[in-house]
Amino acid sequence: MPSCFDGKTILVTGGTGSFGQKFTEILLKECSPKSIRIYSRGELMQSQMSQRFTSPRMSFLIGDVRDRSRLYRAMNGVDIVVHAAAMKQVPACEYNPIEAVKTNIEGTINLIDAAVDNNVNKVMLISTDKAVHPVNLYGATKMVAEKLGIQGNSYSGGKIPWFSCVRYGNVIGSRGSVIPLFKEQQKKGVITITDEKMTRFWISLDQGVRFVMNSIEIMNGGEIFIPKIPSMRLTDLADAIAPNVKKEYMGIRAGEKLHEVLLTEDEARHAKEYDHGFVIEPEHRFWNQNNGGRGKVLPEGFRYASDTNTVWLSNEDLKKIIAMDESTKNE
Repeated sequence: MPSCFDGKTILVTGGTGSFGQKFTEILLKECSPKSIRIYSRGELMQSQMSQRFTSPRMSFLIGDVRDRSRLYRAMNGVDIVVHAAAMKQVPACEYNPIEAVKTNIEGTINLIDAAVDNNVNKVMLISTDKAVHPVNLYGATKMVAEKLGIQGNSYSGGKIPWFSCVRYGNVIGSRGSVIPLFKEQQKKGVITITDEKMTRFWISLDQGVRFVMNSIEIMNGGEIFIPKIPSMRLTDLADAIAPNVKKEYMGIRAGEKLHEVLLTEDEARHAKEYDHGFVIEPEHRFWNQNNGGRGKVLPEGFRYASDTNTVWLSNEDLKKIIAMDESTKNE
């Protein structure tokens, strides 16, 4: 487990969400942080989380990333920030576009300013495959948030804070996953799917959190870290969750892609491949080319997409991940 968290004060924005809960669980079990600050705007979720995690190292701060002054106060004395706060539901962002911009873009600006002025050491932003070639507002706001995060290094002048991003796909076991929806629809005897050809990248919550933690350990500022993760067709996902249940195909919704991309051909020209995944290196003056390590240079035209992925999640693999996730929830 990465040692960069030992003795450090860590702030997690949006910390009461699925990511923040699992991140906190692993930190307390396997690391020795000085303190963990959970920053979010929902008092009910904070109350519930405080009952689950009773360690004296925990503190719960009510606040919104839109609130610049509150974010400044919360970040005082913090060593590491993990920025997981965002509006994530595609339909909600489409219907409330200005609110999505205020949270996902203006909130990220506030976070960068607060981190720079408070001399935070490392800031990791959590992104999504929907930020790549975005076709909906959620993806567009996360694309801008990524750009802001990487360019945040320009404001710190190559010193601290270091800003980097992690970009991955759909999370099995998260509150926003389609899996709970399929389980609920199973009770009614019909599962709705937009298109039978649709594919997505999938990662377990535990894998996602550990990848973020390892990326924080090795980051030098400016990188976008992408894990190697399997793909799965939504039809196969539905069969694994609810076998022999009728499927209805609704057609692709507004702002939805048939397949997702984690690494584009243009990004691949300045990316490297490692055993754990890919690292997109920044094309900016603040980046020291020696920071990149000994990764493999990618071939011309390389593209990491959910439909052309070489690794696929089987029904049995998915069932094991879901069962493991359910067992950890009941601990």
